[in-house]
Amino acid sequence: MSEALSVEVEGLVHTTPDGFVLRLPRWTLRRGAQVAVVGPSGSGKTTLLGLLAGLLVPTAGRLIVEGLDLAAADEAARRTHRQRHIALLRQDFPVMEALSVEENVLLPFRLSPTRSLDGAARDRARRLLSALGLGGLLTRGAGRLSAGERQRVALARALVVRPRLLLCDEATASLDPAAAAQALTLAQTVCDEEGVTLLWVTHDLSLAARLPERLQLGGAS
Repeated sequence: MSEALSVEVEGLVHTTPDGFVLRLPRWTLRRGAQVAVVGPSGSGKTTLLGLLAGLLVPTAGRLIVEGLDLAAADEAARRTHRQRHIALLRQDFPVMEALSVEENVLLPFRLSPTRSLDGAARDRARRLLSALGLGGLLTRGAGRLSAGERQRVALARALVVRPRLLLCDEATASLDPAAAAQALTLAQTVCDEEGVTLLWVTHDLSLAARLPERLQLGGAS
């Protein structure tokens, strides 16, 4: 796999328990790319993200993500790889309402025995929150945040551990169009600055048009 590639797919097949089959014959994703993943409901968009995150295992083919063939790796190797290199942001973007904004972003350090919650981690959390327009809300309780603010807290939490690949599954579907566009723009800016590869699953073609590349699943959408 080339050092310039984040993902390399060859002959990928995944069959779900209900009989759906996702096929992706060949696909490469360069490091730092920003890609909209689109397609009708049931076309396999969420399934693809699950495969890329190592949460699902291909039925056949090769799926190399950041240097590891996830099709050949065991569960422990996939889990370690995911913790080191991949962040997954879902539609519900849960936050702990009893914690402050900053404490929510630092949760990955508190929950992992392999990460150190030190001054550098706190500085990074604060820089990300500032870049996402939340620098003045560090001590605010998460229960007092708007939906858009919660989404940005979840984004900062996903990025604070320095992933190489950020997978967003309808991450702005519950936001109004203006807030969704703002969230995507902020995510793109931070990912561009840090060289993070971004995959953004969406049904909203106006959002998809904001991303420079597109992966179409399941025919025209």
